[in-house]
Amino acid sequence: MGRVSSYDQAGNDDAVLLRATGLTKRFGDFTAVDSIDFAVRKGECFGFLGPNGAGKSSTMRMVGCVSPVTSGELRLFGLDPATDGPAIRARLGSCPQRDTLDEELTVAENLWVYGRYFGLSRKEVRSRAAELLDFAQLSDRAGDRVEPLSGGMKRRLTIARSLINSPEVLLLDEPTTGLDPQARHVLWDRLFRLKRSGVTLVLTTHYMDEAEQLCDRLVVMDHGRIVAEGSPRELIEEYSTREVLELRFDADDHKTYAEQVAGIGERVEVLPDRLLVYTDNGDEAAAKVHAAGIEPLSSLVRRSTLEDVFLHLTGRSLVD
Repeated sequence: MGRVSSYDQAGNDDAVLLRATGLTKRFGDFTAVDSIDFAVRKGECFGFLGPNGAGKSSTMRMVGCVSPVTSGELRLFGLDPATDGPAIRARLGSCPQRDTLDEELTVAENLWVYGRYFGLSRKEVRSRAAELLDFAQLSDRAGDRVEPLSGGMKRRLTIARSLINSPEVLLLDEPTTGLDPQARHVLWDRLFRLKRSGVTLVLTTHYMDEAEQLCDRLVVMDHGRIVAEGSPRELIEEYSTREVLELRFDADDHKTYAEQVAGIGERVEVLPDRLLVYTDNGDEAAAKVHAAGIEPLSSLVRRSTLEDVFLHLTGRSLVD
């Protein structure tokens, strides 16, 4: 890739809380995570971006000390999950992909019960729960049962519950899947505030806008491997252009129009429902399309995103 990896840069850095070298996870003959290297520094938000099946969740389960490493090395706080799992888990918070709340209990009771698992006294649990309900904007629902809450509220409660033990690192597996746009933005705000308070965040997502909003650094995963890494801006600058011209035609197969626009931008990607023309000046490219007598049904100029990075690296969309 022509870039010194974040793992190499962080090699002997005392601020590294999590380090993986050649990390591999196999299920029988299937390799879910294929010898990956990465390092996470204290206080940052580090992301794993990729489609479903890329190996993100399998990686997170190893990091969370709930799935054994097949081969390679994994260290959290300098400790080995194979021998120090309980000590590591005591310093972690984990927000799973699916909410596992007890819907028969109230919002506050879900926090109280979970806090007792960590050996907190009743006084400590109630004090901590009150702080977290305020953080999650759920104080006014403390006495309500969980079952009728909205998806966004349940997600915020799950995150609040994962913070009951004041973890140093919070693991978030697809934190906003299934939420509407407003609920996602509320959750992003909560996570941003959490990072500013000093908690290190490690998250998986297949939403490129989420990765761009939250992550200081990230790796792009595909078929169990890391295919690129860096900050969102670095990845876009290295693997895409400043802007993208989207063209839609009245055609079942947009490949028939790809040759007509070839040469207008740096490259052209063909998707089932549109053409993507990669260029540093989208308006200029649109003018060239018009001057060539090409008449799309619609055209749109937008900035490049991590979706474009993934498309360039793998030849397919994140949502494929």
